[in-house]
Amino acid sequence: MRNDELTENHPRRLIVDLCRRFYTLGWVSGTGGSMSIFQSGRVYVPPSGVQKECLAEEDIFVLDTSGNILSGPGPGYNVSACTPIFLKTFHHRGSGAVIHSHAIDAVLATLIASDVFEITHMEMIKGIVGSGYHDKLVVPIIENTTHESELVETVAEAMQAYPASHAVLVRRHGVYIWGDNWKQTKVHAESYHYLFEMAVRMHQIGFDPTAAPSHPD
Repeated sequence: MRNDELTENHPRRLIVDLCRRFYTLGWVSGTGGSMSIFQSGRVYVPPSGVQKECLAEEDIFVLDTSGNILSGPGPGYNVSACTPIFLKTFHHRGSGAVIHSHAIDAVLATLIASDVFEITHMEMIKGIVGSGYHDKLVVPIIENTTHESELVETVAEAMQAYPASHAVLVRRHGVYIWGDNWKQTKVHAESYHYLFEMAVRMHQIGFDPTAAPSHPD
């Protein structure tokens, strides 16, 4: 399919457009960060080690659900190092998209918490499916490894241990966020990033993001 034949919501075009937006937000700086969309039995994912703001539709790999490459940009490109984690998320959670962010506040959120990130009584918690203002939002934190592929099993364990979470934080690294489709995943990502930043700022000025307000809501 030629690029001029791609619909606005074709996964190739969506990944390119969204990665450019995420670059402006600081989520995919340098060559770090990535995203993937699962649609009609196919997995769409960018190459590894490329600047995400410079992606073109023809750069996107297409895989089957086992990770076999069906088409790609050709020699000189490797499929994203995040791919095994993307596939694990599609298989374990039935998600339709995954965003991997290296945002500063996501990383800082892992430094002000131990095994889990928690925050409560924030309006933006409503942006996460199944969560509300009065809930304590919990996101598991796993330890980073030398190579992305080494995170697969610990991500899977975190997903199993925290079935209500739509994200897994990786200490001193970033976060993986997913949803039923790309739109829900984007909303989740924006909401989580807002909450990470809020928790970090609250911590800086002496407020506990895990504590309910002392006055009645």
